Amino acid sequence: MPYALNIIETGSPDYPQPLKITDNSARYPQIWTIGNLEILNKKLLGFFCSVKCPGDIILKTYDLARALRDAGITLTSGFHSPIEKDVFDLLLRGSQPIVVCPARSIENMRIPNAWKEAIDSGRLLVLSPFEKKHKRVTASLSEQHNRIVALLARAAFIPYAAPGSRSENLCKGIIRAGKRVFTCGDESNQSLFNMGAKLIKVAELEKQ
Repeated sequence: MPYALNIIETGSPDYPQPLKITDNSARYPQIWTIGNLEILNKKLLGFFCSVKCPGDIILKTYDLARALRDAGITLTSGFHSPIEKDVFDLLLRGSQPIVVCPARSIENMRIPNAWKEAIDSGRLLVLSPFEKKHKRVTASLSEQHNRIVALLARAAFIPYAAPGSRSENLCKGIIRAGKRVFTCGDESNQSLFNMGAKLIKVAELEKQ
């Protein structure tokens, strides 16, 4: 049985507040959702990672993802890059809420079996700002969905951003917007620390 698709316009009380206070409410006059809208009221932690990532950071990221999951922290991401997909699989094994923002329309989207239990239990929200014609992921849609994730989140966890990558540019933008960026402790992340990123500490995030 298909899941109910909600279409939320800018004038609706359900339209995400972080989008209302930016010019993106005009850019995205509608958003489409499947699942529990109340998750948007939680403090969301955005998650982004470059496609290519050093092995040591990959292992640290998996450990941190388990810790964030067990601490009940709500992550939001497109879960598109290989590391992001692996982390999403780890999160689905927990009980904490998740917001996934695909870089494509979710109208007529086939919901993966692995997502269904989380949607049914009210702990997964699928959200997209893209209309029906955007059926396939593109580089442009990926950039836009990363921007939406960054706007929805109160802070971001970027375990690794390759030099000159879109992830690095995204990190700069998030910091310029006055939001915190957290990363893994590793010499490969020195450029992120130089930008103002902080070492991620799950126990401190849990208290905030």
